[in-house]
Amino acid sequence: QVQLVESGGGLVQAGGSLRLSCTASGRTFSSYVMGWFRQAPGKEREFVAAISLGNSFVYYAESVKGRFTISRDNAKNTVYLQMNSLKSEDTAIYYCAAGLPLRTAVHGHRAGYDYDYWGQGTQVTVSS
Repeated sequence: QVQLVESGGGLVQAGGSLRLSCTASGRTFSSYVMGWFRQAPGKEREFVAAISLGNSFVYYAESVKGRFTISRDNAKNTVYLQMNSLKSEDTAIYYCAAGLPLRTAVHGHRAGYDYDYWGQGTQVTVSS
């Protein structure tokens, strides 16, 4: 069992930056692919970014590529999402998720239903 807790959300002006953190319980954090997803009001949940076990591979949605950076610190059981040049369309609840690599790889680490554990979410609001 893995429990995930996100933090770092808030209100920011367009063009600003935020860094989200997600800390996991348990000793097996390094065994999981970690992903960030988001859900805006009235919209379906969408993939944002994912990172492999040892920081070797990262994956981004086209909408955030070049603006967001995902990273992880296995010693701290934490995954980060650095968000720069924020836009109003980035407004959403952001969730981190953990999944076993053989399963998340089936759909390129981009499908939420391949992840087993989810945090409660953190709100990001970008004002224009």
